[in-house]
This record gives sequence, C-alpha cells and structure tokens, in this order.
Amino acid sequence: METKQKDAGTPILVTGGAGFIGSNFVLEWLAAGKGPVVNLDKLTYAGNHENLVTVEESPAYTFIHGDICDAALVKGLLEKHRPRAVVHFAAESHVDRSIHGPEAFLRTNIDGTFTLLQAARAYFGSLTGEERDGFRFLHVSTDEVYGTLEPEDPAFHEETPYAPNSPYAASKAASDHLVRAWVHTYGLPAMITNCSNNYGPYQFPEKLIPLMIANARKGKPLPVYGDGQQVRDWLYVTDHCRALMTVLERGQVGETYNVGGGNQRSNLEVVTTLCALLDELSPESPLKPHKQLITYVADRPGHDRRYAIDARKLEGELGWRAQESFETGLRKTVEWYLANTAWVGSVTSGAYQQWVKQNYGTREGIAAEETR
Repeated sequence: METKQKDAGTPILVTGGAGFIGSNFVLEWLAAGKGPVVNLDKLTYAGNHENLVTVEESPAYTFIHGDICDAALVKGLLEKHRPRAVVHFAAESHVDRSIHGPEAFLRTNIDGTFTLLQAARAYFGSLTGEERDGFRFLHVSTDEVYGTLEPEDPAFHEETPYAPNSPYAASKAASDHLVRAWVHTYGLPAMITNCSNNYGPYQFPEKLIPLMIANARKGKPLPVYGDGQQVRDWLYVTDHCRALMTVLERGQVGETYNVGGGNQRSNLEVVTTLCALLDELSPESPLKPHKQLITYVADRPGHDRRYAIDARKLEGELGWRAQESFETGLRKTVEWYLANTAWVGSVTSGAYQQWVKQNYGTREGIAAEETR
C-alpha cells in the first residue's frame, strides 16, 4: 500500500521508518527540510504508523507497507522513486525475542539486508553522473556486534573485533559483514554506523526505560535483571538521528562510525534515577517513592555485562557531538511518556501482553530487556 503523491525533490528511502529510531529519524529529517522521505515498513509489533501521524498528510512523506525481504517490491520502489540514499533501519532488535525465536532475526536482519543490498546494487548500477556520484547506502547497526566488556576495558571502537553473544547480535553482525562485502566486492557506496543504547520518545515499552515508566505508573514491579549492574552507554535518540544525518551527508564510503552518548550507567542506576524523576514529575502519585517498586528477577541467558562506545572518530572527522546529557535526555523522555499515555496504551495491548506472558511467565515479576 502506498499513500499519496510526493512533493518535488529527490527523496531518500528509509526502511523501518515506523519503528522507534526510524520514526524519530523521519521526523527529524522532515523537520530539518532535507527533502522527501519514502518510508518502507512492515508494521510489525514494534512498528507503529501512529509515530508519524504529524507528517502523514505531508506531501514530502510517502508510506509503503511492505517487507524488505520482498525483492520485487524493493526493486520497484527504487525504480519508481529514484532515491538519492537508502537509510536502513529495518531489523528485529529485541535480544529476548531472539532467544525465543531466532528464525525471524535471521530472516529480517540477514536475508532482508541481503535483498536490500542486491536491489540497491542493481539500482546504483543504473545511475549515471551526479545521481551516481551522490548515491549512498547507510546501514544502521548496533554496538552489540562487539560483544561484552569487562569493567576496566576500553570502549568499543571501530576496529574492535566482532564477538556477538546473542542471536540478535549475531544477525546484526552478519548484516554488517554483508554491507562491507558489497562495498568491497561490488563498489556499493555504503557506510555503517554502530550505536549504543537509544532512548527517547516512541520507544516500544518492552525496552528498559519505557517499560519502567509504564509499570511505575500502574504500581507494578520494576524488574531488574540479576544484580542490576549491567552497564550501558545511553544515547538520546535525537542525538543519534543527527549523527546519522551527519554521516549520510559527510561520511566516507566504506567507513564505519560508532555513535555513543558518553553516558555509561548501570541498569540499577537508570531505574533509580527514573524513579526519582517520576517522584518529581508526578507529585500526586500515591506510589511515591517509586523506587520501592524495584524488584530483582532472574538474569537472562548470556547477558552481556557492559557496553561502551568510543565516538571520537565521528566527533573528530565529521564534527558531530551529542547535545543531551543522560540527565537532560531522561527528563525529556519521562515527560514525553507522561504526556502520551494514550500512545503507550495503544501499543501495549493484545499481542504485546501475550508476549510478556510467554517470555517472563516463569520468572518472578516481569523483566525488561535493556537494549535497543
């Protein structure tokens, strides 16, 4: 299904643009007036077209409901819309879901990326002149491909060897390798970014921060895996989107750029800080102090202990800097979820509740997965 005619100008094709990071990117791109967007999204449980309701009538925005594994569809979209870039977000991204059902992760993250690369390769081969010189393929990936860090290890950098520890991370590592191979073998002008943990508006509430907010508002337990000392580097989603725009515009073909917020926090610290914010921003709540709801639950299999990103290459070569500290970003995030309870309710009914029961029914409480 395709909606309306686009406005004049050369578009970009975004895959997975109704998901958390993808929808924030589409909104930022259009707000910055950078040109039209064609958004291809399968609208699985984590893809919500309501995220883009503010732009759905814009002549600069076109939505296509479809699967990146559909080679004929992808080929037709590239031929029809002739984008100047492909920005590839579409992926299965939840570690716990990958443990329960790895097949979907291999299909979307590996087969889907392969299908997209083949279509982009053929399309790029048809371009000439300035269109060919300007075309880019940006593959958005994760820091989880690098594995885990010990407490004193230096942060992941672009040359860190891959050591994925979950089906999700392995599928993303495979997709990264495919993109590199298509650059070096076929000359596809592609770039890769590997980001740390994102947070912010429109994040599906199976992830740590939105799940904790939703549970706290209902007086439910705030489940923390294991001892809660798993450390992640937190990146506000708008900062990430701006980094992607920077890489798309100024990045070098064949290069990888790590994107991090420089905000290492343990899961327990994140939840405790969030509880204090809820106490402040919901002074009428009878559940104060919200930290009394914290509950420790059994850890998940193979849980990586620490991630951290060294973003100096992106900062030094392309001039990008994160604008939000963890404190300012988390406050904006909590304020957004408190102001958008209807959105939370609309995405957490039905199939989502069945998933929670399937994944966490044998554990004490309802645990959260803290990655993207």
